[in-house]
Amino acid sequence: MTCRPPQYVQGLSSLGLEVSLENLPVTGRFPSWLTGTLIRNGPAKFEVGNESYRHWFDGLAMLHKFSFRNGRVSYANRFLDTGDFRETAEEGRITRREFATDPCRTIFGRVMAMFVSGATDNANVNISVLADRCVALAETSLPITFDPATLRSTGVFDPETHPTGQLTTAHPHLDFSRRLSLNYWTRIGRQSCYDILAIDDAGAPRLIRSLPVDRPAYMHTFAVTERYVILAEFPLVVNPLRLLLSGRPFIENFRWEPERGTRFWVVSKDNGRIVTTHKADAFFAFHHVNAFERGDDIVLDISAYPDPGIIESFYLKNIRRAVDIPTPQVRRYHLARKQRDCGYHVLSSQNLELPRINYGRNSAREYQYLYGAGTRRPRNFLDQLVKVTVHDGESQTWFEENSYPGEPVFVAAPGASREDEGVILAVVFDGKSRTSFLLALDAESFEELGRAVVPHHIPFGFHGQYITGAALWEERHLHR
Repeated sequence: MTCRPPQYVQGLSSLGLEVSLENLPVTGRFPSWLTGTLIRNGPAKFEVGNESYRHWFDGLAMLHKFSFRNGRVSYANRFLDTGDFRETAEEGRITRREFATDPCRTIFGRVMAMFVSGATDNANVNISVLADRCVALAETSLPITFDPATLRSTGVFDPETHPTGQLTTAHPHLDFSRRLSLNYWTRIGRQSCYDILAIDDAGAPRLIRSLPVDRPAYMHTFAVTERYVILAEFPLVVNPLRLLLSGRPFIENFRWEPERGTRFWVVSKDNGRIVTTHKADAFFAFHHVNAFERGDDIVLDISAYPDPGIIESFYLKNIRRAVDIPTPQVRRYHLARKQRDCGYHVLSSQNLELPRINYGRNSAREYQYLYGAGTRRPRNFLDQLVKVTVHDGESQTWFEENSYPGEPVFVAAPGASREDEGVILAVVFDGKSRTSFLLALDAESFEELGRAVVPHHIPFGFHGQYITGAALWEERHLHR
């Protein structure tokens, strides 16, 4: 007896089609004040010749663009034109090391993949703006620039001056008052370290602090407050020699060592001083929600798992068979200046991933509302959108049978005076029609405003950003 594939499985299949569509069919309405572009990033090709990538995080990157004008919605998509993408097309096989797929078979090949330009540039996780240039990002140190009007790739971001390392995040933070983009890079070697860096308007990096570490941790994101950068160092760690000698894919070299607990590094943005460190029980997370200061203390919100089993569940052989998917909690950690140990409380009974807030207004500040994609039935694939009121845990949801939404992106209304005054935009896979649509919700009531239907499926992606024609800092400051 064979198990019936889950309805969402088509959303984890490859898309080879590249299109440009002027007017998508719209039901309901999209606000006329929406005049920008939502660009999303994610994997769209999971096979090359007779070979298959092993993990959801490995597929070749594709950009998807939704543009808005007078209530109309247009759509275009394009593969990210990278060295990785071109090599696979030319050779008909997987050529570079990805998150959980590694074609290298010799020690020399693994060394080359880690430390020279042969490393993957498959930037399939997120997009951002660096020095007023749109970039696609992944956890390698090779941001790929692209034209937001055409989605055409234009090269690697400033390869001569951009900081290097073997691991970074696809989630840089913007510091509006200092006009900086903040991120960290992990340099792996005999003496490994976390380098916390700032990039200014011109794209020039400045080292804030280097933190030596013997066994680096896998950290997908980090947090910031008005004055500090915070790294949550989970006990999913790697012996650097394993990366070179084990012959296993990148993430499979990391080991879960819960006895280490989780360490929070708190570092000053201005002078690089280690302000404090804190210790919590072991947990794992992909995504921070937000962090802010209360006097000398720090409040940090994060979508947390008890262990890194979520990584295993996202191998394609597992997720396509509807293997139980671990359910996260939205936890609030209190980092008190005078205490080294810290605990948490759960903010809501709702579980959610891919968290978003009104970033332009409330990043690094106290906030009221959190948005994410969650599950109606625990340990299932994402099948609803959730809004949580942080101070009391109350929630609102949107769901539709056999529909599977991705990350909700908040867009503030012009001149908004309230934190949740705006719309939520999310790409949804329709398991019945096996196509996708862009959903617009009123961010305050969480009721549906409209949807624009795409004539094919959009593979489940990860992150995206709404971009207008305004310059980056001026646009963001409108909501501060």
